Amino acid sequence: MELQQILAMLVWTVAGGILLFLLMWIDTLFTKYKDIAEIKKGNVAVTTRFVMKLFAQGYILSQSISNANDLWIALLVSVLSFIILLLLEKIAELLLKTFTGLDLERGTQQGMVGHAMVAGSLHVVGALILGALV
Repeated sequence: MELQQILAMLVWTVAGGILLFLLMWIDTLFTKYKDIAEIKKGNVAVTTRFVMKLFAQGYILSQSISNANDLWIALLVSVLSFIILLLLEKIAELLLKTFTGLDLERGTQQGMVGHAMVAGSLHVVGALILGALV
């Protein structure tokens, strides 16, 4: 491995880490509760959902990096995928709440791990689908 490859790996990793941090921070703005505060209080449901969403975004980023020759394109694909997943999450949550009475966000905040698993799995499945497209 050449020095240029090592430096490129470092730059791509740092850029990816910064992007993941920003995306997860933005995601916390769209929840009715404060993710980090709930995690600090030991809310396993919120932690579960957060970790599943982080995994989903990390997977999409890894797929976009492995298929892109340009760092900016890989980051852009990850941002667009985040927006798509966010929209799909809100639509799915609305449909579930409307037709089944299942309020994933409220249940997650109340510590119901099952609600968090369903909410997080929406992201993981979405990430698998989006990852196949990049």
